[in-house]
Amino acid sequence: AREVYRLVSDEVHAIVKEQYALLNEEVLPQLATEGFRFLKRGDWNDAQRERIRGFFFREVMPVITPIGLDPSHPFPRVLNKSLNFAVELEGRDAFGRSSGAAIVQAPRVLPRVIRLPRELGDSEYAFVFLSSILHEFVHELFAGMKVLGCYQFRVTRNSNLFVDEEEITNLRAKIQGELPQRHFGDAVRLEVANSCSEAMTQFLLGQFNLSESDLYRVAGPVNLVRLMQVPDWVLRSDLKFQPFNPGTPKALQKCHSVFDSIRGGDILLHHPYQSFNSVIELLEQSANDPLVVAIKMTVYRTGTDSVLMQSLLRAAQNGKEVTVVVELMARFDEEANIGWATKLEEVGAHVVYGVVGYKTH
Repeated sequence: AREVYRLVSDEVHAIVKEQYALLNEEVLPQLATEGFRFLKRGDWNDAQRERIRGFFFREVMPVITPIGLDPSHPFPRVLNKSLNFAVELEGRDAFGRSSGAAIVQAPRVLPRVIRLPRELGDSEYAFVFLSSILHEFVHELFAGMKVLGCYQFRVTRNSNLFVDEEEITNLRAKIQGELPQRHFGDAVRLEVANSCSEAMTQFLLGQFNLSESDLYRVAGPVNLVRLMQVPDWVLRSDLKFQPFNPGTPKALQKCHSVFDSIRGGDILLHHPYQSFNSVIELLEQSANDPLVVAIKMTVYRTGTDSVLMQSLLRAAQNGKEVTVVVELMARFDEEANIGWATKLEEVGAHVVYGVVGYKTH
């Protein structure tokens, strides 16, 4: 197992290195030629700096609480994959305490990328990373002290739920008990900015009980997924993939009743190339059709605003026999599934909790 883990680690380190090389050497330069710039601190002009400074004091500073590390303030519990900053300090704070380091946790409510108004940018679209803003103004959080360094980091924790289905009589209750601790499992990976000092890197590895093989030094934001919101702000259809519109089988295109179409012959739906709306329509019609007496389904993953589950709730409220097998071990969707299952039970549906034997993706 250790040998397999080492091979996987080597491969992932190479992938992450390539990922950031593509970002810095290809993606960002090509975006700049099209009028999209991600401004570094050294690129800010006076007007931009003043605007960003106002954003820091208005939006950022009120919601963050720096934690000085000293004997009375131990290292905080860092959430799984949350953005954090390790700050190296010198001097004494306003209370006369001496602390060589502090941790600043960035709340998830803060945007990781901020778009500047067009009139402040020297290009059509100008963006600033939250990490750049915190680096620039972090000294405002430590009055009377000198900031020697500020480094972003992120820890990934083991998010497996430790549940033995064969030895538990109430699987739902056990999973509900495990969910609150998911974000605080054992650390398995540490990502730090490539500018992070060696002393701070070793300190963080020690706090999370990790080794050098678990360390990833990155040349950019520690969570590139947060860049996914940027295309939504950009009105340039020539630079985006054409939206894909799933089709609808001919038998269902002009029908008023899905049941009438089914009576004419079997209908095969091939997702995602054909729309899932036909399934939703079938359930909605079933929920309201007086000739439908029972609905039976297996539900694997649901969203918090699932139209499918709303239809099942309405069917049960209309007096139909609704039986739903709910997969409780749908990774990272357990909480949503339990929530819907509880609502179904409240309206009289029969819910079977379990682990689906075979899952086909």
